[in-house]
Amino acid sequence: MRSRTAAALAVLTLLTASACASHPAPGADDVIKAATRKLTDDCLTRQGLSPESDRQRVADALFGAGPAELSLRLPTGYTVRAHTDGCLAAAQRRLYGDQDRWFHTSVVVNNLQPEAARTGRPLSEVRAAHRAELTEWRRLRARALTQATALLEGGDITRPSTTHPKGNQ
Repeated sequence: MRSRTAAALAVLTLLTASACASHPAPGADDVIKAATRKLTDDCLTRQGLSPESDRQRVADALFGAGPAELSLRLPTGYTVRAHTDGCLAAAQRRLYGDQDRWFHTSVVVNNLQPEAARTGRPLSEVRAAHRAELTEWRRLRARALTQATALLEGGDITRPSTTHPKGNQ
């Protein structure tokens, strides 16, 4: 009887451990993505748009229309652009607090490896040269995680301190 109980407990322990391992707690990226999705879905809904709406209207509402207002030329030679209007931009302002600053730092940080490859410089050297951007990226991301967590838990989140540059988001 004792060996049966011990075996049952061992199986129960393994099942519990595997169940926990197959459903890990969401990471920071998952939380921020979920909050971004909620904010963009709500924004599209307020505009009367759904996944069944005209694709171009949805794309313009989501990503912005017209010429891109934000632009950053990378050391790799590529230029990255983004809009300040659209539901995604509004979500970024809400979560990160400053869309322009988030755009700049996230583009730089996301392109450190290509910059190192393009210049032959070691990644550690490139990262050291962009220490300020990395620090700012971490600060803005921590703010976004706090805001996203509050939003998903149903609490109030801080409203952006500045209004949309085009005045309609």
